[in-house]
Amino acid sequence: MSFTEQLAEIPWGLIWPLIVIQLILMTAALIDLNRKRSTNGPVILWVFIIIFINTLGPVLYFTVGRRHS
Repeated sequence: MSFTEQLAEIPWGLIWPLIVIQLILMTAALIDLNRKRSTNGPVILWVFIIIFINTLGPVLYFTVGRRHS
């Protein structure tokens, strides 16, 4: 089975909404991180967590990483 045939079998109707949700969460978390600059831990670490840990990274930032004043 070729790569293009494998891509054709993927249910894109289910995957596109997940990709959109991931991008929205990541963008919102990065914007919030840029505005706040007061986090529980180093800012650069939160940038890497938000970008590289899909979906869970932004959720972790909003629940654990933000310092509530």
